[in-house]
Formats: sequence, structure tokens, C-alpha cells
Amino acid sequence: MSEQNKAAGSTRRAFLTGLAAASYRRILGANDRIQIGFIGYGLINLRHVADFRKMADVDCAAMCEVYQPRLEAGLAACGPGAKGYTDFRKMYENKDIQAVVVGTPDHWHALQTILACEAGKDVYVEKPVSLFVKEGRWMVAAARRFKRVVTTGTQRKTSPHVKALQEFIASGGIGKVHSVRSGSFRNIYPGFGKTPEGPPPPGFDYDMWLGPAPKRPYSQHRSLYHFRWFWDYSGGQMTNLATHDIDRIQYVMNVQSPTLIYSTGGRFCLEDDGETPDTQDALFNYPGFTLLFSLREANGQADRAGMHFYGTKGTAVLSDKSFEILPDMKNDPVNLIPGFYGHPPGGPVFTKVKPVPWIEPYKQESGEDPLLLNKRDWLDAIRSRRIPMCDIEIGHRVTTACHLANISLRLGRALRWDPEKEEVIGDSEANAMLVRPYRKPWDQELARLKLA
Repeated sequence: MSEQNKAAGSTRRAFLTGLAAASYRRILGANDRIQIGFIGYGLINLRHVADFRKMADVDCAAMCEVYQPRLEAGLAACGPGAKGYTDFRKMYENKDIQAVVVGTPDHWHALQTILACEAGKDVYVEKPVSLFVKEGRWMVAAARRFKRVVTTGTQRKTSPHVKALQEFIASGGIGKVHSVRSGSFRNIYPGFGKTPEGPPPPGFDYDMWLGPAPKRPYSQHRSLYHFRWFWDYSGGQMTNLATHDIDRIQYVMNVQSPTLIYSTGGRFCLEDDGETPDTQDALFNYPGFTLLFSLREANGQADRAGMHFYGTKGTAVLSDKSFEILPDMKNDPVNLIPGFYGHPPGGPVFTKVKPVPWIEPYKQESGEDPLLLNKRDWLDAIRSRRIPMCDIEIGHRVTTACHLANISLRLGRALRWDPEKEEVIGDSEANAMLVRPYRKPWDQELARLKLA
């Protein structure tokens, strides 16, 4: 049994024991349609609302937004009868809402998920699930305490070809996998520029948008989409994009957490207000293999696309829609330099053996949309009360790896991670960065639940 499956086993049994699927189906109502509320109508929730509108067993029943133009657009997208809110807590008071989709900036993900669980709502929370490591553990605790189905937006592993690759590698298909390389490469140079501080636009509740984050003067580039490049609200593209790849890599390799993390980089190229790296490399040591993730925001190396699993017999290249097996050639080990005949006296004798492939080339594709597959998995889990494929525990561990890479980069040193205790070994400064304070009054919302 894999490390991931072992860890999930006891949690899954405890979770299922405390649930009564039959009674929950009665809560759904006579028409058996799940009533969903959405928080945020930014880029990702535009897609989520459109997807859920296509599903016959769902009603897009509510939209919460702190920016009035987006609230109006979101309500129109949800369709007739949807209710609008500017405070998600008011939406949670609506007993007709059974589930919520959290598509807000990263600094809101944890608290909105935790309070949704307390209110009896199941949750689809976007990645990264948290702004700092401790938040993720609080989210898992809330999901288990209140017996909620909480899934995460790392949907790409739901494609059938990812499972097929997991089985192929586990069977020894490319030999012993010793290293994995992946990355995100795009060019947004010279960046989004610099803007002065000033008043927020009409209809924008900036204080509510900030929520638990530190109070800062309003700037166009500190909010709405550009929040992604500021440490107050996000972990940059390491937590935004690497989560997708690391989730699939940990799934394919049947592991949960790295034990050694080192990252280097900086904001070297982009000429704007942003803080998070535009250039970053992160090395993760797992039991038996290493993972190198590279991030570039000022160079789009399309030829580097895909996750490369390097085995002793060949390489598997995993992409969003397929995986491909690239065989290595089988050579006699004494032929140190292929094609070079002869060795110095006393050296090995070159064998004139024609190299042959260790394995056969192969390619498998998936035509199904992983976003739709992940949503269907969540809805089915809500009805059956099972653990979803992209469960919050998995999302927390994936996001933790990304947070640790950022902490390593900011401290300038490697971190040794204890995944059981969830602490950095022998590094009090790094451990202090696993948690951040919430701004008042949001700190009291967390304190009363006693999750920390």
C-alpha cells in the first residue's frame, strides 16, 4: 500500500463513520439538486459558474462579491433566481445553500473554507488552498470536525491518463524513477508596470477584500487579479502554478511530502510593483527521487513543457492531455562513451553490441476535461459522503511543499521537513514563517473555533 493510501486510510474510515449519507440526501430536497453558492467572480469562478450551469443536478443559487460590477456579472451568469451577497457570512446563513465554491484571492481561501464547514456547507476551494502552512492544517481539521466534503482545485490529476501513468510507473514500466523535472515557462516581460496609491474604485469594498490580510493603502496592482504578485495575499506563481504539477507528481509517485527543500531565485526581470519571484528553481527531495521545479515569468520555453519522469529504462512525459513514453537505449555499461572504440590499457574491453531500446515507445491521451471531471467527483462525493479525489488533506500537503520552497528562497537556505510533525527540523526562524497573524476582527473568527 502506498504512503499516500496508508495515511488516508484511517482518516477516511473515521470520516465515513461519522456521516449518514441517507439523511444528507434528504437535506438535498425532493428534486435532488445541489444548491451551490459562489464566493468571488474573478477569472477562475467565471469558468466554474459556466461549468456548473451545464450540470443537470446543480443550481447556481448564490453569488458573493465585494466589487459591485462583478457581483452583477456573476448573478447574471448564475441565472434567474440567484441571490447576491457582499458578505459571505450572510450567504452561509442561507440554509438552502448546501455547498460553496471559494474562488477568492489566496489570503481568503482558508478562513472562508473553515467558516463554510462550520456552517454545514461542503466546499470546493481553489488552489493554493492556503496562504501559509498552518492554515492548511486548520482547514483539514475543520473539514473533519464538521464532517464536510472539501475538495481542491488541483483538478488535472482527475484525467484518466494520469491514473494510467501512475499504474505504468508503479509496474516498473520505465524502471526505477530517480528524478522528475517540471516547470512553468511564460514571458510577461516587462510586467504590469507601477501604479500610485489612491482611492478604490466605486462599488469596491476594499476593507472586505483585504479581510484577514494586513491593512495597506489601495493600489490597483495590489488587488483584483494582480494580487498574485504580493506576499500579503499570495505565494506567487510557486503556489499558484506549481501546485498543479506537484499534485500530479506526488500522485503518480505515490508520495505525500518532500523531506528536504531548497529554492533559489528572485524578481530579476519584471519592472513593476510585484514582490514574488519571476525566476525560481526549487529542489524537493522525496524518498527515492528528487523533483526540480523551475519557474520563469520572463522566458516562455515551450519546449520544456510537461512533467518529465526519468527512469532507468526511459522517460515518461506527462502533459495535461496525454503521457508519452520515450525509451532509453540499452548499452553495455563498459561502453563509457557510446560510439568510442577502445580503452586505455587496463581498462574495460569495449563490447561491440548494438544498443536496443529498454522498452517500447508508447503514448496515451485523454479527451475528457479535468475541470468537469473534478467537479463531478466533488458532487458525487457530496451525495455519497466519501472522500473526494482532490481531498483537502492532499491539497494541504501539496500546497505545503510550495510554501516551503518560498520559505527556503526567502531565508536563503535548505529546509529539512518533518511531514508527521509538520515542522522544519532545527530551524526556529523557518518554523515562525509557517504561520501569520490575522487582522482584526478576523482573528477572532478563527480563535473561537480553537483549530490552532
